[in-house]
Amino acid sequence: MYLRKPRASSAEKALSYQEQQTKINEVRCLLGQLAERLPNFCSDASILRYLRARNWDVQKSGKMLKETLKWRLECKPETIRWEDVVHEAETGKIYRANYLDKYGRAVLVMRPGFQNTSSAKGQIKYLVYCMENAILNLAADQEQMVWLIDFQGWTLASTSVKATRETARVLQDYYPERLALGILYNPPRIFESFSKVVKPFVDQKTYKKVKFVYSDDAESQKIMTDLFDINKLESVFGGHNQDGFDFSSYAEQMKEDDKKMSDFLNSGGSVLSKEPSLLSSLQKPEPSTSEALSHGSSDSSSSSDVESPRSLHVKNSNQNLNAPQVNCSDSGAAKSEAQHELMIQMRESA
Repeated sequence: MYLRKPRASSAEKALSYQEQQTKINEVRCLLGQLAERLPNFCSDASILRYLRARNWDVQKSGKMLKETLKWRLECKPETIRWEDVVHEAETGKIYRANYLDKYGRAVLVMRPGFQNTSSAKGQIKYLVYCMENAILNLAADQEQMVWLIDFQGWTLASTSVKATRETARVLQDYYPERLALGILYNPPRIFESFSKVVKPFVDQKTYKKVKFVYSDDAESQKIMTDLFDINKLESVFGGHNQDGFDFSSYAEQMKEDDKKMSDFLNSGGSVLSKEPSLLSSLQKPEPSTSEALSHGSSDSSSSSDVESPRSLHVKNSNQNLNAPQVNCSDSGAAKSEAQHELMIQMRESA
């Protein structure tokens, strides 16, 4: 049985269900025809992630989501298949672990010291494939994943500045609010010192998602035992599982997942539009892990007090409570401006 997901942020609690739904509707209006072309990627859950990423600023959220939709139309990331990236995967530099954390979240293992190619384009393509695969395999009540970053064998020569910059851009711009926690395992000590220097300039919600763990530090190792089943966690991360990355078995798993992705898309589904299940999340017990492991757990209020579109959907439907609707046709000036901006952006990307 998995632990309950972290509680919503205080900023989210400050908005009522009606206010949140109104903002979601306003963002959808700003998307114009893009929302009609990619309706599955403009679900309430998807828009909500972009609003959270931009602190509920409708204009900034709409612009961010527009860029994502344009990118998906152009690059079609959901159509990348194992045979397209197999050469990038040979060393296991990124792979989805065959276990979940105690919250039931998918785990992506990243090993930058195992870099085996020099093409930034190919590396980004494989990263996107892994992200799409991890999202596909999220449980019905989950939206986020955990990254386990192993620095074994890492040197400055392992890192391409161009690829690193593009990696950060893709993850921040096209997959907002997908990271629950990033664990840097045995990183060079200077990393942690540098993080303390830049802390005042980094969004605190993001900063709290990054944890430094060292194999020779019992206190930091507690993060691993609190977050993972130690019997399933690989030994390289302090667990009891002696099985490392096996390329052949992983390849078979990815081929099966590719079939699942194709079936899912052919059925009219969308990876990004998967809505978490309210009932399954309510049935989970109280979390027993350290509050430091959940970026939203600093709030003292119980999760039942959180007013969000998903958590109040059942309650409000029973009360016949209709959220305020935004009439897109009545906001002609705003819509015209948004369409003009979209045309400029599309022309620049052509």
